[in-house]
Amino acid sequence: MKEPKLLAETPELPAEAARRRDPRTLLKKLAHFLAALFLFILAIQLMKRGGQSISPRLEGTFPVDNMVSTLGLGWLSAYLVLSGSPVAVVALTLFATGGINRAQTFTMLTGSRMGAAFIVLLVGFMYSMRAKTPDRRRASIGMGVLALSLTAVVYIPGMLIGYGLLKSGMFAGVNWHASSQISSVIDALWGPIVTFAAGLLPAPLLFPLGLATILVSFKLLDYVLPSLDGERHAGRGAHWLTKPWPMFALGSLAALLTLSVSVALTVLVPLASKGYIRRKEAIPYIMGANITTLADTLVAAMLLGSSVGVQVVLAGTIGVTVVTLFLLAFFYRPLQRAIMALDEWIVAKTPRLVIFVGILFVTPVGLMFSGRLF
Repeated sequence: MKEPKLLAETPELPAEAARRRDPRTLLKKLAHFLAALFLFILAIQLMKRGGQSISPRLEGTFPVDNMVSTLGLGWLSAYLVLSGSPVAVVALTLFATGGINRAQTFTMLTGSRMGAAFIVLLVGFMYSMRAKTPDRRRASIGMGVLALSLTAVVYIPGMLIGYGLLKSGMFAGVNWHASSQISSVIDALWGPIVTFAAGLLPAPLLFPLGLATILVSFKLLDYVLPSLDGERHAGRGAHWLTKPWPMFALGSLAALLTLSVSVALTVLVPLASKGYIRRKEAIPYIMGANITTLADTLVAAMLLGSSVGVQVVLAGTIGVTVVTLFLLAFFYRPLQRAIMALDEWIVAKTPRLVIFVGILFVTPVGLMFSGRLF
């Protein structure tokens, strides 16, 4: 059965637009935003206090034996929380409290980005179970495979470039951090809450409490931030979907607005499932989203008062940006053909897909245990 056209869905749009402009809706969004901001800062302060207790015991032990172990830790942790941003903040907090060194922070942050797209594969599986044709099922799952594969293609060389830049000392002069006035406000508003929590719980438990708090803050932000109604935008501007650079800009903007590459990429699954976008057209969108997703991590580093943490984030961002722009400018068509050939090969047979998913888990686990073996 042919999918209904988007024009049939448009009569509801004026009512929906009016609802979004309703003062009560705007007040609710403002309240959610302020609550999310409050919890985000509180989470960082809780993890910082808890990290001061955990870090001395953690340094040089499993699973942070070396920089390869932390790459696997960040990668696998992003699977578990279905998001890379909280894991990146954890890495910066552990560094700020002395639990891991600069190189380990860099690789753990990179690992968090490698695993962030896993939710796209999960959503793709769910959509595939409702798909009516084999082509639609392959398109749904294939979008997840594409997101994970393309992230690895960009982030692995980007990590090497970024680490080289970090080691070169070119960011040594970067000393970005929250101003003393902001730090004073944070101490005054959030300090008593952290002290109260420290009086109720053992110090090490403040770290997981902070992690849970930051997950709640991101959940609240989901309500506030613009809804990426992929189907509607696909219907109104389908000509954009065939142009690499506009799609790259759209992906960059989507991840910047939502502060989550997981959210920005997941919207591609229903588009692919309903045939509004082809997987090969989503490649520049994914590449753009993978760059700007580190914006919230940069803010977290500044709030932690860690200039080296800021340097780590900048090095990772620049490394990925250099690789992305180089591939888009000079090797876009060969990259498109190669990555799509791999994607089609994996989704064509169920055993291949099972092997692919197995590799997704075996690889980060193996990296984590590398410190035990070597």
